[in-house]
Amino acid sequence: MTQLDILIPFGLPPAELSADLLKELQSPALAILTSRAKAGASSREDFADFTRALPHETWLARRFGIATALEAMGSPPVAHAWMQSLGLNSGDGTWFVVQPVHLHIAQDHLVLTDPRQLMLPEEESRALFDIAAPLAKETGKQLVYGDAGTWFLRADEWDALQTSSPDAASSHNIDIWMPSGKGERAWRKLQNEIQMHWFNHPLNEAREMRSAKPVNSLWLWGGAAPARLSHDYSDAFNLSGWLQGLGHAVGRHVHARSASELIATSPGTALLVLDALQEHAFANDWGRWLEAMRELEDTWLGPLHDALRSGALNRLTLILTNDKRLATFTATRPSLRKFWVKPSLTGLRP
Repeated sequence: MTQLDILIPFGLPPAELSADLLKELQSPALAILTSRAKAGASSREDFADFTRALPHETWLARRFGIATALEAMGSPPVAHAWMQSLGLNSGDGTWFVVQPVHLHIAQDHLVLTDPRQLMLPEEESRALFDIAAPLAKETGKQLVYGDAGTWFLRADEWDALQTSSPDAASSHNIDIWMPSGKGERAWRKLQNEIQMHWFNHPLNEAREMRSAKPVNSLWLWGGAAPARLSHDYSDAFNLSGWLQGLGHAVGRHVHARSASELIATSPGTALLVLDALQEHAFANDWGRWLEAMRELEDTWLGPLHDALRSGALNRLTLILTNDKRLATFTATRPSLRKFWVKPSLTGLRP
């Protein structure tokens, strides 16, 4: 294997908790890889508040040649690619991702709940889609079913509409994250119409009876026109959700349960995404975050450090993020020989 990029969303602790969390974190391989990175091969980037895409989403857009479209649309422009990965014919035009979501009331505003918490079954999603699709059609919009948590809306005239990724908006007041620009009023009208038809629907009443969150709104994002994804990867590992659209453009996209499984596939230049930390960070559950980091150390970082040291891997780049920062560390076999550099996790602090 020549090069492995490892993207770990929310692998950086929040600034206000970093000192305490890093004291608790036992991750010797991570400490070596970050502290003994190749000279000049480490970097940091801070992101502005209220950016419509998270740092790791922006990094992926850059790596796959859609950064310009990201700047224009706000959220990762992945609707077309995601549709293709699900076997849907997107054709021409501007498509958006539409996700069924739960909004909850917090004092005087609405907050977007992490869509992962919905755990929406296929049957329920189909029932809600069958209500929403005719309402979209009445406004001249085509709504297409992708999977239980993912639908797609064609709206060619909204090609400059700024939207926010649901992960960027999750757990926040939705006012500043709502779509903005030409088409925003039309979207809100359609959104409100669908919300009214879903309100007090027996399906949602049944969900509440079993203590599940009702599906009471939709989140529009990911607007994109047809575009060719460009990248340097021969292989991609463990891409889920909208990242599957990016994986569809890579020669080989597979799931690996461990570093040994990944190495056994003999990849060339590869991307590995380890996203086990994100849900815990959204929930502010830092005890679970520490546990997940230790699992990443045992299953991935420790064995991959060993592979780099033995020469089975030539070059390894870690890309660690949180909701406001991104840090990269590139290690090579020679850089690991810097025995005079004490392994440390201080590189993960602001």
